[in-house]
Amino acid sequence: MDADTLTRPAPPAHPTAHASVGELLRHWRQHRRWSQLELANEAEVSTRHLSCMETGRSLPSREMLLRLAERLGVPLRERNRLLTAAGYAPMYRERPLADPAMQPALAAVQRVLHAHDPYPALAVDRHWNLVAHNRAAGAFMVGLPDELLAPPLNVLRVSLHPNGLAPRIANFAAWRDHLFERLAHQVQASADADLAALADELRALPLPPGTAAGCEAPAGPRGSVELAVPLQLHSPAGLLSFISTITVFGTPVEVTLSELAIEAFFPADEFTGRALARMAAAEASD
Repeated sequence: MDADTLTRPAPPAHPTAHASVGELLRHWRQHRRWSQLELANEAEVSTRHLSCMETGRSLPSREMLLRLAERLGVPLRERNRLLTAAGYAPMYRERPLADPAMQPALAAVQRVLHAHDPYPALAVDRHWNLVAHNRAAGAFMVGLPDELLAPPLNVLRVSLHPNGLAPRIANFAAWRDHLFERLAHQVQASADADLAALADELRALPLPPGTAAGCEAPAGPRGSVELAVPLQLHSPAGLLSFISTITVFGTPVEVTLSELAIEAFFPADEFTGRALARMAAAEASD
């Protein structure tokens, strides 16, 4: 165990399903590692008033609750929980993806994914379960075992499982570290216990044969300076290198939509771009 692990304060325990609004406020403040003084200054409220709200001696108004949630960066799903715990109606709708009201948003996602061909792109929910993907992304799942592809298909599990994509990833240790760093940021931002459990599950997965744990220096795109951790995949066409971007909906006011993300992969070198174009042309001619 390293020194940082010994000195880093433990994250606050996840609040119970029946936690009071004060307990929830205190949980989010401590999760963000803010003092009462820091949050009071940010929200322009006295520390005494904030303390009374956290201990239940004072019930926050709806407006005050939303102001505190905004300053703390509380996700929409958890803002609804805060409102409900205080006796107010939830503010943000949560619809399943199959709801007709969600179809314009899903159609926009599909257009983005389709337009990204011949490069891979996929959409995931808050737990990295696959929502949709384009043709190019689907091609990389061919040959994977049915148990990994069964719904809900978890993109991170497929990427890191020794029976999934892991043996095909040339820079597996670096890519694994990159994914865990992203996942840690998400857990910190959302305080999602299911995401934290997913991280624990993935860390326990055995590594592919011949792979050492810990970050390795990834090989950069051919003839280029390394700017980001690439995803390097062995394929019948050769070694393919990708860099990726994440896209989310701007200013969403619907819970499910706020948790939807599109990851688009771009060629990190000319060889990859040409190889993907050839693969798409060959598939189109079949």
